[in-house]
Amino acid sequence: MKVAAAIAEILEREGVDVLVAYPVNPVIEAAAAADIRTVIVRQERTGLHMADAYARLHSGKRVGAFAMQHGPGAENAFGGVAQAYSESAPVLVVPAGYARRSMHVEPNYSSFLNLQHVTKLSDVLLSGAHTQEVFRRAFSALRTGRPRPVSVEVPVDVFGEEVPDDFDYTPTRHVRSAPDPADVATVAGMIAGAERPVLYVGQGVHYAAAWAEVRELAESWSIPVCTSLEGKSAFPEDHPLYLGCGGRSMPRAVRTFLDESDLVVGLGVSFARTAFGVRMPAGVPLVQNTVDPADLNRELPVAAALVGDAQLALQGLLAELKGRPRSPATERRAEGVAAQIAAVNGPWLEEWQPRLSSGAVPIDPYRVIGELGRNLDPREVIITHDAGSPRDQITPFWVSTEPLSYLGWGKTTQLGYGLGLAMGAKLARPDKTCVNVWGDAAIGFTGMDFETAVRERLPILSILLNNFSMAIELPIMQQAQAKYGSCDISGNYAEFARALGGYGERVTEPSEVGAAIRRGIERTRQGSPALLEFITAKDHTYSVF
Repeated sequence: MKVAAAIAEILEREGVDVLVAYPVNPVIEAAAAADIRTVIVRQERTGLHMADAYARLHSGKRVGAFAMQHGPGAENAFGGVAQAYSESAPVLVVPAGYARRSMHVEPNYSSFLNLQHVTKLSDVLLSGAHTQEVFRRAFSALRTGRPRPVSVEVPVDVFGEEVPDDFDYTPTRHVRSAPDPADVATVAGMIAGAERPVLYVGQGVHYAAAWAEVRELAESWSIPVCTSLEGKSAFPEDHPLYLGCGGRSMPRAVRTFLDESDLVVGLGVSFARTAFGVRMPAGVPLVQNTVDPADLNRELPVAAALVGDAQLALQGLLAELKGRPRSPATERRAEGVAAQIAAVNGPWLEEWQPRLSSGAVPIDPYRVIGELGRNLDPREVIITHDAGSPRDQITPFWVSTEPLSYLGWGKTTQLGYGLGLAMGAKLARPDKTCVNVWGDAAIGFTGMDFETAVRERLPILSILLNNFSMAIELPIMQQAQAKYGSCDISGNYAEFARALGGYGERVTEPSEVGAAIRRGIERTRQGSPALLEFITAKDHTYSVF
């Protein structure tokens, strides 16, 4: 067996059923021969975004996989690997490498060296005899601890080598760890004694599939819940205990309840300081559950820690709390906290209703967000945003009711990420309506991969907010804009979508927004990717507190 075929066999045994790729890499042909679906993209970064979403939609139980050419292909892929690293996505990256005789000769690009800072493990396969052990290391890293990309570079002259006849690869297992029981008891005491606790839920809950446990903790102890961008949809957002998603923009109750809290319990969170995350209140004790000990006290001091899988941590915590007496404060919360949340978020939402149903021309972008909520069934949708205005406009107002129905992100904000996420989501969940919301700047980065959606039969719904401007930059580029029009961009993207073989529609009237969304949904049900281009106002106001 040749190395390329052995790699494909390992992928198949590890449960990889989709390989996203850009030629030329011998693993592509070997994967096809092994009946692993190959999806060929127009550029490497989008392919990694697809593999990223595919892994997330399986809570990391199936990893994403991406392969690309040595040299320029590997160079182009760097941004996608970095994005997956930032958002903690378990993606196996298999770059081809220069032949061994020249792999360290300048200026030849080495994935092994250059990806070390954006991968959990960067390895290189130098001999066919080592194929099993190298990939066993790779999959073990993907399946244990904090999810992050892993790279195995394969020099082009290694792919054709023979693998020893004793090839008998045993798949790796997903291994979990649980927190110290003494720490669990400490945290249980803190929760039982708190008067105004808040649960802050992150992406670790998605990977642990701990949604039921979060809900049980919140309901049994009447604790309000907010999420990070990456954790959005980990708690039903139509629940009376839900405060909102804490990103750059947020519902009012997120800020209000955090600032009034006397304990914040972070579940599956890194507590990373980022412009795209909610600020933790000063002087309030923080409890941190994380699978990665490196997160502890990294930027914020924590009063107690639960290091381990979020589901195991919550199960231990719930068992410990069952024996705890309820304080008078807990009883008071049970009687009134839901009403308090409604009293804060209700007026906030009423303030925004004129925007969410605006009849202004050009179309108010919030009218588009409002119509998405009125015309899409959140139980049947997986939705994501792009960087900039689309992220900050949609996150406070989209109501997710099912786990993993929202792919949130933002710690690094590469434009164009959302398109690949929507396509990867459709690969993972073909039964869902998969939606990406982006702007006219983002489509300039990855728009050609709309053709990938057409060719690979991935009927996504793409919502484009076109204001012919980089609007979020207008306040900070006033001289450049006034003198040189530096924020002005242009294009007819509905025509572009049709030229690539999909459905494209441009909408200029607010009264047509809802009907256009319904037409786009119907087109996706018929098997065609649909791009709806809404001509919107140059707006950069957000729900910021």
